Amino acid sequence: MNYITLNNGVKMPQLGYGVYQVSQEECERCVLDALQVGYRSIDTAQSYFNEEQVGTAIEKSRVDRKDIFLTTKVWVEHYGYKEAKASVLESLRKLRTDYLDLCLLHQPFADYYGAWHALEELYEAGKIRAIGVSNFYPDRLVDLCSFARIKPMVNQVEVHPLHQQGKAKEWMEKYGVQMEAWAPFGEGRSQMFTNPVLAEIGAKYGKTVAQVILRWHLQRGVVVIPKSTHRERMQENLEVFDFTLSSEDMERIAALDTKTSAFFAHDDPAMVEWFAQMVEQRKTNHDAAKEKENR
Repeated sequence: MNYITLNNGVKMPQLGYGVYQVSQEECERCVLDALQVGYRSIDTAQSYFNEEQVGTAIEKSRVDRKDIFLTTKVWVEHYGYKEAKASVLESLRKLRTDYLDLCLLHQPFADYYGAWHALEELYEAGKIRAIGVSNFYPDRLVDLCSFARIKPMVNQVEVHPLHQQGKAKEWMEKYGVQMEAWAPFGEGRSQMFTNPVLAEIGAKYGKTVAQVILRWHLQRGVVVIPKSTHRERMQENLEVFDFTLSSEDMERIAALDTKTSAFFAHDDPAMVEWFAQMVEQRKTNHDAAKEKENR
């Protein structure tokens, strides 16, 4: 396993296991499988609604907690100092741990400064070993780096061969912020797994398209958290440290960049409006589900 040293000296595995869109019913089993095949970094979030299952799996795995790099994220409805702090303490309870290795602000909206102050305080209290953000475009990242008391250590953003975020990466490097990729395969959109260039490169090394993509991320110095609910694919995703892409192959992959999100742009006002409505609807649905459970 490769490790990245964050700007505060904390070491983070460069390849981890993400549980976005892993259901509560499957999550415990999936995290146990991931830990058993060798993952030591697990990425969850308040908005995934599976923190409890992650915590149970870690406890059942009997892997020493000190050997696991555990990440969660504060959801936007919990922003503001008091709510963010309370939500992190609740995440600690759900995850059955007394500290987090990394905690991120999940979105660049609402009172993220108030939420950031809460993370700074919890970081200084030893409840979180590293703090960062997610989906922060360069302008908001530079804002936070320039005016916050403690600079973010990580920015988790959409990165894959069709959206390589070259300019964003340059800004992160300037401020010492580690780039981490969510959706490192672009969720397979735009026929990613059958892309002829990636397939040809894979055939050259005897590797799958997924392994080529992960290796490309690693060689760019990006942290990746691929998700799979299949144990054999979890294992396959770890088998990327036994080959190196040539500079020519790296250039061929670089040429695939469309510089366009496969999902949505956080700086598009119409998308921000949509996102705000989605957050409210999701909160309503979750509250209704909790009420039904308590009847």
